[in-house]
Amino acid sequence: MKGADPWQAALLRSHWAQCLLLASRQVGKSETSAAAALHTVLARAGALVLITAPSQRQAIECFRKAAERYERLGRPVPGKVNATFMELANGSRLLAVPGSEKTIRGFSAVSLLVVDEAARVPDALMAGVRPMLAVSGGRLLACTTAFGKRGWFYDAYSGSEPWYRLRITADKCPRITSAFLESERKALGERHWKQEYFCSFEDAEGAVFDTDDILAAGSDEAPFFEPARPRGKDLPHADFPLTY
Repeated sequence: MKGADPWQAALLRSHWAQCLLLASRQVGKSETSAAAALHTVLARAGALVLITAPSQRQAIECFRKAAERYERLGRPVPGKVNATFMELANGSRLLAVPGSEKTIRGFSAVSLLVVDEAARVPDALMAGVRPMLAVSGGRLLACTTAFGKRGWFYDAYSGSEPWYRLRITADKCPRITSAFLESERKALGERHWKQEYFCSFEDAEGAVFDTDDILAAGSDEAPFFEPARPRGKDLPHADFPLTY
């Protein structure tokens, strides 16, 4: 990926099976996902890559980035491309599919599943797509901006499953200036600013109780002394090169 930021190059080169990419707005997470999708269909004959998102419009936007990169590379493997589908001469396919559990079923032996805006994807959709990777041993790349302390992405990112975790905040992107971030803080307010640009899982605005307080209320242990849970490989932006 020419001109990639260090974290993008590291992610694309690393040998992950399941990846959670939690990133600020406008740092290039969809471009990175599109590059991973395109590389898979170019490098592997017979690969099936799916891109999904909360809506098909969002999935198509990520797919479009992959298709544009394919054209810029001069179509290194000949193929047919339309708005939602790429089929190459090596037998590989790349598809943008609707973010609906009812309509996405039917695919199997998926080599790579890309979930864009993953924090906003319903739990039911993830339950429907994960079995597509069972036989193929395919890879799962979920990228998103934070969206509150709820849903499958928050549970996975804060849990103990062996995910490759990568967190990229806006101040680590050379294209986003400190002046812009300060103006956004004033415009959005602290809560939304931290969520959109600094990967903070914020409680819903207007909630009477914080999520952490609710969880602590159901525990017999004092929350102040809760032991740290073991986690999968948690890889902050500064740890390069990254390996799985």
